[in-house]
Amino acid sequence: MADYAARHLRRRGAAAGWCCSFAGVPPSPEHHHHNHRSLPSPAAPRVGGFVVGGGAQKQHLPPKSPSSFHSSPSSKLAGLIDYPRRILSPGRVSPIDPDADLPLPREPEPAPFVAVREEDEEGLDLRLCLRERDGGCVVVMELDSAVLCQSSAFFAAMAPAAGAGGGKRIEVDGVENLAAFRDAVELMFEDDPLQWLARAGMSRAIGVLEVASSIMFDRGIRSCLEYVEAVPWNENEEEKLKNVFARCTFDEALSKDVLARLQPRHESSSEDLTVQLIQSVTSSTNNGARKDMQSLINGLLSKSSVYKKDLSGLNKVSLYQICCSCMNILVELFKEDSEPICHTDQALKVMISKPKIERVSRESENLNWIFEILLNNDMAENFVELWANQDELINVHEQASPMFRYELSRISANVFIALGKGKVQCPSDLRSQLFQGWFTAMLTDFGWLQRCSKGLDVRVLEDSLGQALLTLPLQEQQTYFEEWFQCFASRGTECPNLSRAFQVWWRRSFVRSSVEPCSSSR
Repeated sequence: MADYAARHLRRRGAAAGWCCSFAGVPPSPEHHHHNHRSLPSPAAPRVGGFVVGGGAQKQHLPPKSPSSFHSSPSSKLAGLIDYPRRILSPGRVSPIDPDADLPLPREPEPAPFVAVREEDEEGLDLRLCLRERDGGCVVVMELDSAVLCQSSAFFAAMAPAAGAGGGKRIEVDGVENLAAFRDAVELMFEDDPLQWLARAGMSRAIGVLEVASSIMFDRGIRSCLEYVEAVPWNENEEEKLKNVFARCTFDEALSKDVLARLQPRHESSSEDLTVQLIQSVTSSTNNGARKDMQSLINGLLSKSSVYKKDLSGLNKVSLYQICCSCMNILVELFKEDSEPICHTDQALKVMISKPKIERVSRESENLNWIFEILLNNDMAENFVELWANQDELINVHEQASPMFRYELSRISANVFIALGKGKVQCPSDLRSQLFQGWFTAMLTDFGWLQRCSKGLDVRVLEDSLGQALLTLPLQEQQTYFEEWFQCFASRGTECPNLSRAFQVWWRRSFVRSSVEPCSSSR
């Protein structure tokens, strides 16, 4: 049974064989009942609690990169080479009697250095010892020195001086990513490195790539770059790959395809592309797709987005050009509705007006969406001015059908909310012009806005409309509050409730009017 397990655990490459074991392996209980091959000589010195062979040449990794080998979360060595854990040596497998009385577990003594060399393995003439930077863990690998030296210029320079009087031995200290180093050595003995990397996964391949660069393992570098370029990356793997390219230097011919995925070859601004995307969304006729794309672009342009690097990714002039285009389309649609209709068939009228309602609604949603983008990027003041100057839309509003003219008041509602919440600051004359043009239309369409809110919070609208109205001069406030009072008295809930703002205006205008400002002249 023991011989079968030992043969089963032995790892061979196609070109040559190798095997490895880990340091810090406690003795198994079966050592007292079964005969095994002896461990290295007790006369060997101890390093960090482990016995190592004498006559070895210690080597450190070349200073090509600052020993920054990060452990891969998918490494199969993770959790297997930590010193305090009890691990059975791959070469010590024995059957356990289920009827035997097992002693209670006790803390093991520091175990000697374990390196199993199978007697029937031919060509394994070199022992490679890898030690972590803190000296806590050691991996020993029995290798064919010819394959190792042919694969790596780093080991080829060390091998002639390694070993004296018997087997050769190389020690490498200061290894940070022990698992990645072991994977890189293992890759040297693989006939199909791409297949091995595919089984290992992207994260381990990045670790092997960095180690291969440090030990000048050219075939490993070429295979890793080829694999990395051909598979998808997640964001964490992309950042790790960028760090590797920042620390290591690779042949341009080999790495150009990977670099093309990491960074654009020609620097370009996102301004034009952003405008093109927004223009595509506003011209879309698919309601579901348009909403999905709006959400996508909102996420990319959000100030909290990880993709947004600065505020220069928006072209203000181009955005306002899109706004003007949408408003011009609205003017044309409302002009069509104001033209006399010759046919008398009511069903035909409905068929004609339905696509018009959808088009008006689409352009209204486009303008509200762009206004939100401008507002989030502190560019919305000009939109208020642009909307206040829409004389043609204001004139055709009264003549248009209430079935879709309320979409204009939906745009006004978002502007009034922004003013009432202080999100946009405009001069007094501009605010007065806005109320002069769109306040009456808001009173008329408020009932439709309640029934077809489409996400609009009418309570917020009522509060913000009153707050915005209170920013006007008191005499103008009186004019608009009188108009509102008459509308509310006749229409009730079909009109916005501005009672709270009305009370504030009344108190400011009459209750405190007896308090005269101090005169500058006596």
